[in-house]
Amino acid sequence: MAIESSYKRPSSSKPPKARNAGNRYNKRPPDDGEDLLLQAEATLEETSKQEEKLRPRRIEDYIGQKDLKSVLAIAIQAAKGRKEPLDHLLLYGPPGLGKTTMSLILAEEMGVQCKITTAPALERPRDIVGLLVALQPGDVLFLDEIHRLPRISEEILYSAMEDFRLDVTVGKGNTAKTRSIPLKPFTLVGATTRIGSLTSPLRDRFGIVQRLRFYELDELTLIVQRTAEILKTDITEEGAQEVARRARGTPRIANRLLRRVRDFAQVKGISPISQAVAAEALELYEVDPCGLDWTDRLILSAMIENFKGGPVGLETLAASTGEDAQAIEDVYEPYLLQIGFIQRTSRGRIATPAAWKHLGYV
Repeated sequence: MAIESSYKRPSSSKPPKARNAGNRYNKRPPDDGEDLLLQAEATLEETSKQEEKLRPRRIEDYIGQKDLKSVLAIAIQAAKGRKEPLDHLLLYGPPGLGKTTMSLILAEEMGVQCKITTAPALERPRDIVGLLVALQPGDVLFLDEIHRLPRISEEILYSAMEDFRLDVTVGKGNTAKTRSIPLKPFTLVGATTRIGSLTSPLRDRFGIVQRLRFYELDELTLIVQRTAEILKTDITEEGAQEVARRARGTPRIANRLLRRVRDFAQVKGISPISQAVAAEALELYEVDPCGLDWTDRLILSAMIENFKGGPVGLETLAASTGEDAQAIEDVYEPYLLQIGFIQRTSRGRIATPAAWKHLGYV
């Protein structure tokens, strides 16, 4: 979710009218499975270069998600005691809350390797077969966006998860035979923002299912301070709180905003970064004190101006704003629901009085 835009805030501080919106989500061209796998690996490699030094390595260094850490600490200790791999784990929740980081921590704690891929990269059966066969004993396989796993690839996972074997059909028709290929025991960590889109047979094969929640302000402040120390950026506690306050309860966003604030302070020759400096920098990037960006305000203004606050259906709202419906539902809506700016009803979405007040309509 980009925070930069060409929108200039008017003196009234109201968001732009929805009818002037352009679609900032470009549709991805069709890919074949092999190209998609290469693209996923390249993207993950580039991301890892930027994020690796910011990720905690041990579970005790992981800030926030107290309940999740307690559950996994017990699972890790028990698995080590039995000299077995961890049970399969399903992590769900909004993006940016630390699912990938937790999978890397699990591998580190168990002393094994973590292989990372995304479900769309496993379009053909041979893609997932090759991945599973290459795993070493106890390895962690992190499968992001698991709700997008093709059905044929999902069915291959069933026997792999339950019995650590692959059932492969050889031949066609009356001559078809099923061969079983043994696999080395492994741990599958699935991550999704849409747990309701998973089929029951797949979901029920995970021994541990945990939800990641938005972070509290004090937790995010600690994350900002830790990141600032790693980036060798001098920031006051109040400055870190200001960044955390506008980070939508999400560590990934907090780290990204800190980088932008660091750039601003560096160019202006300011050190340390105070609350006022952080606020000025984030206003430049159109991130308001509640953490709303240009698109959040666009969505809310469309509901208020075009539909008198709602109710309005998701597809209608997407058409009105020029945004992708899935992006609204997965990226923007969870936080707007969390802070009480929208409500879901059987008839559609409604902008709450708090949203009207925040945007200056009342």
